Amino acid sequence: MTMTVTPVDATLGAVITGVDLANIGDEAWALIYAAFLDYGVLVFPGQKLDEQSQGAFALRFGDVEQLSPKQKGATIEFTNRKPDGSLAGPEEQAYKLMKGNEGWHTDSTYMPLASKAAMLYAVVVPQDGGETEFADMRAAWEALDKTTQARLEKLSAYHSLYYSQEQIGFAHKTDQVYGFHDKGAPLRPIIKTHPETGRKSIYTGRHAHDIPGMSKGDSKVLLDKLMEDACRPPRLYKHTWTPGDLVVWDNRCLMHRARPFDMRLPRVLRASRISGEPQTELAPTVADPRADGYRATTSNKSALEGSVEGQLSERS
Repeated sequence: MTMTVTPVDATLGAVITGVDLANIGDEAWALIYAAFLDYGVLVFPGQKLDEQSQGAFALRFGDVEQLSPKQKGATIEFTNRKPDGSLAGPEEQAYKLMKGNEGWHTDSTYMPLASKAAMLYAVVVPQDGGETEFADMRAAWEALDKTTQARLEKLSAYHSLYYSQEQIGFAHKTDQVYGFHDKGAPLRPIIKTHPETGRKSIYTGRHAHDIPGMSKGDSKVLLDKLMEDACRPPRLYKHTWTPGDLVVWDNRCLMHRARPFDMRLPRVLRASRISGEPQTELAPTVADPRADGYRATTSNKSALEGSVEGQLSERS
């Protein structure tokens, strides 16, 4: 097969055909990775991947994060479907987290080590809704005037999943699984320089809050307006899922969000999240007032990994 890279009609994104991700060599991988750095998000339609082959592809990008004590390999399902086949309801954790993912964000910024990349493979998708949308934060940065750029480069913001979920009406308790932890709230610069391409981008999203040196109100106004202005055409790509699609994106320069769907229907995407390099993605943390305690650490791993309590509190 001949691999073809077709850009989408936006400042980001390309569709790659003529490649079998379950059986790629080093030459094809080099072309894919170059396209990943260039376009930010890549779509591979019509793939036939099991957990092992998806995991092998994910590991080419780097180390894979463990997002649950029950995750033993390089993949985990993001779904509203529970193990018994029933669907999560409004009072359940999986439902609340899926609703939260409808806000613009970058993965794992609320953990000490932010994510390098992530991928989703479509297993079961609703007929309507449930798309995933991506926004190019490189182009958003480049669209800013020089005065605004200079101001933003001096600012940082804290990141918290407790905070972002609270904004949509969900109050979560510390469970030590992933995200609702006592590791603290990372402080991250609002403008990020990509460690491989050198391009700058806006690095905020729904988890970002409380810019040091600003009031809570002024901080929220600035962060909200920054994202509202950034996430507009031609900097957007919306992916409508078909089973067999694999999409991979660069968390160091893009934002993404899930689109709403009827959660009385199943949506099953198999995920792999790639850890960032500590030299560029590790951030200092401070105590998060919403968490039960504070234990500073540089690890994203569950504090309950392998324990009975961790197994019981694991989120679908």
